[in-house]
Amino acid sequence: MTATTFDETWLALEAVDGWMTRDQGAALDRAARQVPESGTIVEIGSFHGRSTIVLGAAATISSTIIAVDPHAGSDRGPQEIAAQPELGVEDFDRFTANIEAAGLADRITHLRLFSDQALESIPARIDLLYVDGAHRFGPARADIANYGALVVPGGRMLVHDSFSSIGVTLALLSTTTASSEWSYVGRTGSLAEYRRSANPAGVLRNAASQIAELPWFFRNVAIKTAITLDRPGIARRLGHDRESDGPWPF
Repeated sequence: MTATTFDETWLALEAVDGWMTRDQGAALDRAARQVPESGTIVEIGSFHGRSTIVLGAAATISSTIIAVDPHAGSDRGPQEIAAQPELGVEDFDRFTANIEAAGLADRITHLRLFSDQALESIPARIDLLYVDGAHRFGPARADIANYGALVVPGGRMLVHDSFSSIGVTLALLSTTTASSEWSYVGRTGSLAEYRRSANPAGVLRNAASQIAELPWFFRNVAIKTAITLDRPGIARRLGHDRESDGPWPF
């Protein structure tokens, strides 16, 4: 990919399916540009490669970029949890084609494994971790805890569907809220950003800043419930604009 700015990258992503919004892509781009020379970026959950391409286009040429996704046809998107092997094959083919079209095939190491299986193949030091894997509590918590433990001091972790998905939110609350090792930076929509920093004195402030996101979380859960029950009017009254927000709050 010859893109030098995020605007160019995003323009090239028009045909790539995914749920990451433009603003979230810009946040991921900024985080990737802060990774030092020869740094390591790990992505959990690639789908068709939208976020992978953002990372590959923004990172330095000397960076190591690892994308972890089993492409098993499971946990593909909203309400798509069960494995669908035929869709997994299709997703893998599209991911591969999109990465090749972006000119990043030689820069991305793709591990077609579930994240717990891939962990042993991950370098011991991660500079940027992007988590958008299975959104159920158990897998999400394992990804945040196990991969997060490899993030270097000063490194960053970005988690998609934070304070939106029930499983992801509970996983974050159980791992980062009272943590003295993670500082909550903020969120772009449902993309939450954390910085790895030992700060025992700031635990209460860190917890309070995340707990303050819970009203937004409950709103998102209510919107998703209304959409699932085919009650678009209720979703609109809760502030969901399908044209600008898409079919699902991200």
